Amino acid sequence: MSTAAEWILLFGRILFVVFFADSALGHLRQPQARIAYARAYKMPLAYLGGWPAGIWLLGGSALVALGVWPDLGCLMLGVFVIATAAVFHRYWEVGDATERMSQRLNFMRNVGLLGAALALFAFFAAFGQSLDLVLSGPLVHLH
Repeated sequence: MSTAAEWILLFGRILFVVFFADSALGHLRQPQARIAYARAYKMPLAYLGGWPAGIWLLGGSALVALGVWPDLGCLMLGVFVIATAAVFHRYWEVGDATERMSQRLNFMRNVGLLGAALALFAFFAAFGQSLDLVLSGPLVHLH
């Protein structure tokens, strides 16, 4: 991969994790509010929506941004958006049209983030060994 492409990839993966890192800070700074939100949606084990979710998001974000097992970081962030979409953004169950539209947009945002996480996972698993701007190779090797 060219040097320019490596730098673009680094910039892209940093931009990708900005959303997750910002969310992590919210979970860590206001864990009780996040737990209350999770309880309102009847999330099983709602306490996981507080600081544990923040640690998970911060860990996944750091792995991707720093390039330390970035494939694992992508999977961690992908698991988070699947869980979030499944628990909090079930727009098809919402009666109010405005709220349904809002939840649908959130659901679709999560679908897009999942797609990006999976694409990055596949990229790192297939080509991560040959990248220069990472601190380690991938855990998974796809060829």
